[in-house]
Formats: sequence, structure tokens, C-alpha cells
Amino acid sequence: MTKPNTLATRAIIAGLLALMLGGCGAVVIGGAVATANVAHDRRTAGTLVEDQKILLEAISMRDADEALKKHANVGIDVFNLQVLLTGQAENFEVVEAFRQRVAGIQRVRAVFNEVAVGAESTWSEATADAYLTARVKVALFSVKIDGFDPTRVTVTSSQGSVYLMGLLTPTEADAVTEEVRFVSGVKRVVKLFEYIDH
Repeated sequence: MTKPNTLATRAIIAGLLALMLGGCGAVVIGGAVATANVAHDRRTAGTLVEDQKILLEAISMRDADEALKKHANVGIDVFNLQVLLTGQAENFEVVEAFRQRVAGIQRVRAVFNEVAVGAESTWSEATADAYLTARVKVALFSVKIDGFDPTRVTVTSSQGSVYLMGLLTPTEADAVTEEVRFVSGVKRVVKLFEYIDH
């Protein structure tokens, strides 16, 4: 199987890291990229809008929760009206209370609570997770299936665990999982795919 050119891979990783770790400029660039990818997304336009609304409401809830801010570091991802919570918390109760509030947001179909109980991650661990996410996204370009679009896979990393979301065929999902399993630094792959027929 042909792998991406090393220099090209490094350039892509650097660009992805800039998007994930940068400031306001990265948000603007990320928005432009997201707009460009709408045509490739299998979600409906309405669902894309709903996902953004859910994400913004969940972030607002998180930022207003003093207990959560004091005792947890929670990341939020939304795909197809499903919410993924990752990160760390000092205790289960504070995150479970937040999960229940998020589950009550209008149109949310499910909330996956993958927040680990333990010490808050360090900056270096957070950076390692961002770098791992970038490497996984690059690796997805090696999946050789007719019609497969790697941008249809949402990738989130937390403490070496990689969470995969997307609307994929079973064949695509299996190929993606197999590719991600062999990315250096991946300790665990969690599939949160929804399956389609074509």
C-alpha cells in the first residue's frame, strides 16, 4: 500500500495542527474548510446547522458550569445530532450531571460520555492528542475505496484513544478502523459510526 510522501505528510500535519491549536485565524480558516466540505458531507444541510447549534449550546453550558470548570476538562464534539464528551474529570458525578444536561438539548439523539476520571491532562498531553488526531487524519488518505472521502470521518483523540464518527458504509468503516489501528501512538480505537447502505 502506497503511503503519503513524508514531506507532504509533515506539511499536512503542520497545517492541521495550526487549525487545531491556533487562535481566531484558525477558526476563520477552519470555517472556510468546513464550508468547502459541505458538498462532501453525507449529513443534510439542516443537520449540519443543528449540529452547530447543539455544539454552541453545549459549549455555553460547559463554560457556565463553575463545578465543571473547576473539576474537569471536557471536550465536546457533535456529529449527526450525537454528542461526544472527552477529556478528564476529578469525579464521575460532575461530568454525569453535565451529560444529562447536554442530553436535554433539543434534537440531541445520544450523548457518549468518554470522559476519564483522573488528573487533568497536561499541555504536553493535550498537544500529543492534537498531533495524534492530525496523524490519523493524514492516514485516512491511505484508505483506497472507490468513492471514499476521508473528510467524512470526524476524528477526536484523548489520552491516546481515538474516537471516530461519521456516516459510512460498513466496508468504509472497517477499512478506516484498520488504517487507524496502525497509526503510531494510537492506544485504542472507539468506533461511533452510523452505517449507511451506499
